[in-house]
Amino acid sequence: MTDTHNTTARDDADSTLSTDGGSDSQRGDLAIEDLQASVAAVRDEVEKRIIGQDEVVERLLVCILCDGNALLESNPGLGKTTLVRTLAEATDLQFSRIQNTPDLMPSDITGTEILRETEDGRDFVFERGPIFANVILADEINRATPKTQSALLEAMQEKQVTAAGKTYTLPKPFFVLATQNPIDQGGTYPLPEAQTDRFLMKIVVDYPSFDDERTIVKKYAEGERLPDVERVFSQEHLLAAQQLVRQVPIADDIRDGVIELVRRTREDEAIEFGASPRASMALVLAAKARAFVNGRSHVSWDDVVEMAAPVIRHRIILDFRAEREGLTPDDVVARLLE
Repeated sequence: MTDTHNTTARDDADSTLSTDGGSDSQRGDLAIEDLQASVAAVRDEVEKRIIGQDEVVERLLVCILCDGNALLESNPGLGKTTLVRTLAEATDLQFSRIQNTPDLMPSDITGTEILRETEDGRDFVFERGPIFANVILADEINRATPKTQSALLEAMQEKQVTAAGKTYTLPKPFFVLATQNPIDQGGTYPLPEAQTDRFLMKIVVDYPSFDDERTIVKKYAEGERLPDVERVFSQEHLLAAQQLVRQVPIADDIRDGVIELVRRTREDEAIEFGASPRASMALVLAAKARAFVNGRSHVSWDDVVEMAAPVIRHRIILDFRAEREGLTPDDVVARLLE
């Protein structure tokens, strides 16, 4: 697509973000540009510790601005846990880590009622689990059993937890950033399709380049401690930025292009099961957030192209013939984009 696709959105960008969203854009006495600068500051803080994963950091920021959940997949030892922990520290969010194991029970995540002595005698009190935080790192989520994995489903989708017949609202903002090792490794359980669809993105963390790995080794294997990270983005400003992201203009033909792309996943002969309308909504929102992260006030087709694979790759199931030929979901998405 050419720049003509962005003309209407670009012309209307300033008026949309400064009139309808005028009061919201000034929440916390910050203008739109200040919020975008704060997002850039978060990226800078994360990059103090994380070397050479710029694309991954950007996509995690997009997920947070979309109020969505992210699934990070890679081999062990690539810094996924450090990345999520650092992101929480830079954004002034309460962090909680859940180490998934085969013997982890749902109540270990959500919490349970316990019997306690009170002034009126003994009474059952709900003891909140680690799910009650802003940023939840569900480490190696595919090592938990499907029963425990499903305990996260209500929290991810409804932002609430039900225990002992009572519903408890989770704090805002709330994100589940889950890591997983490749499914074919021993002792892992594939995530249910209904749960993977709740993740806004599936982000693949690749091995660093030679130069990046050399920097990592020199920095952390020769006595240097983990750098301190400053909190540069408050919860209030994050909530304001999330509202502004949804107001970022997108041209009608770019939106239609997103819908057409997702619809093609349901018709392509290499795909057995295509993506649902949830993918269309997620891709539009992710494109808006990427534009915001990069300091722009309108969506370009490049934003859609960059966000297409992370948003769609875990929402489609390839035909067995495509898998036999060695195709991956990313290969098919790239072909559909062409």
